[in-house]
Amino acid sequence: MARQQPPPWVRTAFLLILLGLGGAIEIPMDLTQPPTITKQSVKDHIVDPRDNILIECEAKGNPAPSFHWTRNSRFFNIAKDPRVSMRRRSGTLVIDFRSGGRPEEYEGEYQCFARNKFGTALSNRIRLQVSKSPLWPKENLDPVVVQEGAPLTLQCNPPPGLPSPVIFWMSSSMEPIAQDKRVSQGHNGDLYFSNVMLQDMQTDYSCNARFHFTHTIQQKNPFTLKVLTNYPHNDSSLRNHPDMYSARGVAERTPSFMYPQGTSSSQMVLRGMDLLLECIASGVPTPDIAWYKKGGDLPSDKAKFENFNKALRITNVSEEDSGEYFCLASNKMGSIRHTISVRVKAAPYWLDEPKNLILAPGEDGRLVCRANGNPKPTVQWMVNGEPLQSAPPNPNREVAGDTIIFRDTQISSRAVYQCNTSNEHGYLLANAFVSVLDVPPRMLTPRNQLIRVILYNRTRLDCSFFGSPIPTLRWFKNGQGSNLDGGNYHVYENGSLEIKMIRKEDQGIYTCVATNILGKAENQVRLEVKDPTRIYRMPEDQIAKRGTTVQLECRVKHDPSLKLTVTWLKDEEPLYIGNRMKKEDDSLTIFGVAERDQGSYTCVASTELDQDLAKAYLTVLGRPDRPRDLELTDLAERSVRLTWIPGDDNNSPITDYVVQFEEDQFQPGVWHDHSKFPGSVNSAILQLSPYVNYQFRVIAVNEVGSSHPSLPSERYRTSGAPPESNPGDVKGEGTRKNNMEITWTPMNATSAFGPNLRYIVKWRRRETRETWNNVTVWGSRYVVGQTPVYVPYEIRVQAENDFGKAPEPDTVIGYSGEDLPSAPRRFRVRQPNLETINLEWDHPEHPNGILIGYTLKYVAFNGTKVGKQIVENFSPNQTKFSIQRADPVSRYRFTLNARTQVGAGEAVTEESPASPNEAYTNNQADIATQGWFIGLMCAIALLVLILLIVCFIKRSRGGKYPVREKKDVPLGPEDPKEEDGSFDYSDEDNKPLQGSQTSLDGTIKQQESDDSLVDYGEGGEGQFNEDGSFIGQYTVKKDKDETEGNESSEATSPVNAIYSLA
Repeated sequence: MARQQPPPWVRTAFLLILLGLGGAIEIPMDLTQPPTITKQSVKDHIVDPRDNILIECEAKGNPAPSFHWTRNSRFFNIAKDPRVSMRRRSGTLVIDFRSGGRPEEYEGEYQCFARNKFGTALSNRIRLQVSKSPLWPKENLDPVVVQEGAPLTLQCNPPPGLPSPVIFWMSSSMEPIAQDKRVSQGHNGDLYFSNVMLQDMQTDYSCNARFHFTHTIQQKNPFTLKVLTNYPHNDSSLRNHPDMYSARGVAERTPSFMYPQGTSSSQMVLRGMDLLLECIASGVPTPDIAWYKKGGDLPSDKAKFENFNKALRITNVSEEDSGEYFCLASNKMGSIRHTISVRVKAAPYWLDEPKNLILAPGEDGRLVCRANGNPKPTVQWMVNGEPLQSAPPNPNREVAGDTIIFRDTQISSRAVYQCNTSNEHGYLLANAFVSVLDVPPRMLTPRNQLIRVILYNRTRLDCSFFGSPIPTLRWFKNGQGSNLDGGNYHVYENGSLEIKMIRKEDQGIYTCVATNILGKAENQVRLEVKDPTRIYRMPEDQIAKRGTTVQLECRVKHDPSLKLTVTWLKDEEPLYIGNRMKKEDDSLTIFGVAERDQGSYTCVASTELDQDLAKAYLTVLGRPDRPRDLELTDLAERSVRLTWIPGDDNNSPITDYVVQFEEDQFQPGVWHDHSKFPGSVNSAILQLSPYVNYQFRVIAVNEVGSSHPSLPSERYRTSGAPPESNPGDVKGEGTRKNNMEITWTPMNATSAFGPNLRYIVKWRRRETRETWNNVTVWGSRYVVGQTPVYVPYEIRVQAENDFGKAPEPDTVIGYSGEDLPSAPRRFRVRQPNLETINLEWDHPEHPNGILIGYTLKYVAFNGTKVGKQIVENFSPNQTKFSIQRADPVSRYRFTLNARTQVGAGEAVTEESPASPNEAYTNNQADIATQGWFIGLMCAIALLVLILLIVCFIKRSRGGKYPVREKKDVPLGPEDPKEEDGSFDYSDEDNKPLQGSQTSLDGTIKQQESDDSLVDYGEGGEGQFNEDGSFIGQYTVKKDKDETEGNESSEATSPVNAIYSLA
């Protein structure tokens, strides 16, 4: 609850009243006087080409002045142009285009001259320009394709107009584009999306330009958006989701500036103009924008935030507003800032503007023309529109820079003087006349005025007068007493009487008397004193929960002769009384309080003479205000005390303070948490690291949330020292088979402890007595080249700065690069039965790295038939595997290799064995059904029968066939023959020849030997039957008789036995 001062407009009006009290004395118009310009067009005069052109110039004087014009500094002959005329009793130009003509032909710089016999007054130089509203070029715009969550700028690029058009965005159906902190229009007219969402496709976007003079709106062809999304369903419920972006699969991003770009920029503004600074940022979630001024606070009485805090406007800029401003864009992912350097220049402005000089004959006086600006303006004097240097000399006049001094003025000294002061940003032109008159006093204000005033207020009683010489003025109350001047009264130069504080006894009749050597004049004013308007029961500050009802009281006492009006303001703006509010004579009630109702409420009780204000603040809870006035004390080498002033807790007690720091060497502009303190303290000792240029800020936390960060403290740099620790996460890993990359996590600013932080990297082969290799590295990696494949190394990384080295580091084991492994050893395929095949192998002799597993590929085949390949992957520890055969006939081919991170190594291949019984059975099944085989077997059977008959006959004729005589080789006692040197034929089924073996596929193979059946022939090739059996005489090779001694080579086939019987 607080009683407020009157609003700014009331104070301003009163200030203007006081300024008017000291104004110059005006000459009544019935007296002769030089011209005075009373009305003129603005310096930059822009006109509508559809209307007639009007260039205003009006002046007063006695006698009435005449007018003429110059255009572009040359005499403008109005009489020669039928379209141009001058208004009667005025200097205003009218250019008429009803009969044709182009307004652009009359553009230029115009100046008006008002002249009578006492002098010439000049207008400003008026620059005439014709308004332009060019058409928008037609263009076909392709749909804009953008990923959901990405930033987007839709450029307007309106045609250049004079003056510049007003830009606004609408859909093609003329619906306004809703703007918020995510989507907004920049000062340049472009439409910025901090991040695009799927719902942005629901409309199109058209830039519109409204031209002031032609009152026309031009519309650009609309943009259409195509938003690519990971979540194609536009679920409206997600718009209010507490984490809308993650719910839609949009990746969160730190802020970045869309406008202006970069980290800094500059801007120049002229004094008295508005300064507009703008920062628009992208990011997910949408960043918040905050504004700060380096080294001070923003001017609260002139600063205003616009466009959802993206723009800062400072009105009526002065030199004190120059400096560095920065905007901070932040979301939960981080923050960035942009610094804008503002320079304030100034067109000339008056310090002491020359005023009309009224003198009696023989009096002295002076004209003063003082102005300031940036750069400093120059001053030029003129008299009656001509440079003073070229005017006729006047012995009564002396020029001293910005002052003209007049002595012993005579009637001939009457003239109009011009002062022109200018710099590169503009100019000022002032007219001031010198008038020489003899006039007795006269009153200029109405007689017998009634003035009503509020008790204890300040007031003035007017008494305008004139005379030459200037009369003296005195005031009296109720027609008696001494002159009223001094104490509670003050008389101004123009005759007004100020009463500084009205009391009841000040009510009465006041008389003013003006006197000079030519006579006197007087006037009366009646003063009435009224009781003040007072709010005796004021609205009180309240803390309200959302949804409750709040009542603000405002009970008023006032003078009964005056009419009372009660109104309400919210945050200094007129309050709109909606359906949730009820206004009564003595209160304001708010039903269902919401967050938007938070703010200041002002009750304004006013009459036609005065007003009273009372203010209360309604709080709907909130985050604390940021701490302020950070101060560093107790500066030590490794500590400092930080003190701050807490901000308002907004009725939710502060629970914690978070102290953050920023350093300008490793990560400038990035803030890190330093420590956390209870909400009851506002001063703390902070432990510091060596050689860090610290800057601190403080964030207050309550149950509602965190405050904005405080403004940064001043910087404090600690002294340096050798590092106390070494980098962590040291690793040695190969990136190629012949290298090893050593990496580590670089140390941050708080562990560097000194300038030029670097790392001494050492390495050597493990379990060798090699000397250490070393190198100094400034980064966070080093690659050792020409290393053997996958060899262990001992590694050390030690930190060092200009103050010394860190302690000896720990040794870390790393490995050089891996390569493809060699083939697994002793790959064995065993078949314990017809249903199972067992595989076994040993690890590769050269793994060339860390084995990550084995790959086995196998396929079944039967003759030319091949099955589908099967792939099995095993862990690096597995060296056995069994498979179940799909059938008893097929065989399997196995391929096995080992794997490292580099890839699969050399493979080894084996096939499963075939069972002999399986081979024979298969051959029987395949051949026994063939016709040719059946015929052949029948022929052999017949031949054997014939041979048996022959053998039987031969045995009947004589004894046994002596084999030994043929071979001359004695039989050993172990030979399974008859004792008489002969043997009988015996047929053993499925018995192979001696020295042969059964192959894996079930066929009979000859064992490797230098002997062959051909070698045993007598001198020619052996003869074979149709079935391939040998039927020639079995003889002993001569060479073998000599080299092999008694070794027997007798055949055991049935055929040979038959021949031996013969």
